[in-house]
Amino acid sequence: MNSISPNLNIMIKASEKASKLLIRDFGEIENLQVSVKGPSDFVTNADTKVEKILINELLKSKKNYSILSEESGLIKNKDEKNIWIIDPIDGTSNFLHGVPHFAISIALQSHDEIVCGLIFDPIKNETFYAEKNNGSFLNNKRIKVSRKNEISRCLFATNGKKFKNVNLSTRKTGSASLDMAYVASGRYDGFFQENLNLWDVAAGIVLVKEAGGIINSINLKKIKNLEILVSSSSINEKMLKKLNNF
Repeated sequence: MNSISPNLNIMIKASEKASKLLIRDFGEIENLQVSVKGPSDFVTNADTKVEKILINELLKSKKNYSILSEESGLIKNKDEKNIWIIDPIDGTSNFLHGVPHFAISIALQSHDEIVCGLIFDPIKNETFYAEKNNGSFLNNKRIKVSRKNEISRCLFATNGKKFKNVNLSTRKTGSASLDMAYVASGRYDGFFQENLNLWDVAAGIVLVKEAGGIINSINLKKIKNLEILVSSSSINEKMLKKLNNF
C-alpha cells in the first residue's frame, strides 16, 4: 500500500464506519419502496445520521478543524484554515430509489486549496482517494485519466439542463463525486455540469488533478452554483470547443 497521511487515514476510517450504517439503511430502502409514504423521510434521516458519524470521527482526531457539510452548513472551529468538506450521501436520489450508485465524499481544504480527497462507494466497495503531489488511487492501485484523443470515441458524464443537447456521448448517473472519480480512473473521459455545490465536487477536484486530468478554476469561497468542466488532458481542448460551440 502506498504511504498515506494521517489526515487521509482519518478520512478512510470515518467513511468505513459511516458506511456500515449506510449499507444497512440501503437494505431497508427496498422495503420502503412499496409503501404508500415512500422512503423520503427515511433517507433524510439516513443522511443526517451518516453526517453525524463522519463529523464525530473526523473531529476526534482533529478537534480544531472547521467543517463544511451539506446538512449542517459551515461549522467554524478554532482552525478556520483547515476545513473538512463532507457530503454524507452524494447521489441521494439514487439512494432514495434503491439504485446502488452513491458515495460518501470527504475532502480537506487547507489554506484555500483542496489537499486531500476521498470518495467511497460502499455498495461496490470502491475507495477513490488522492493527496496533493501523491497521486490518485482506487483501492490502493494508482489510477490515471483516459488517454483517448478522438472525441467521437469518448464518453462523458453530465447532468442538469444547460448541456442537454450537446453533441457528445453522455451519461447521467446522479452522483457528481462518482462522475469525477470515474474521470480520474479513466472510466469516463470527461464530466461537465452546472449548479453544483462545493461538497459535491471537493474530493473530485484533487482526484482528477492528481490523476493527470484538467479542471476549470474553481473559487473555493463560492459554496453553491459551481460549474465544473473536467476531462483528461488529451481531450480537454476538444471538449471545451464542443461545449463553447454549444
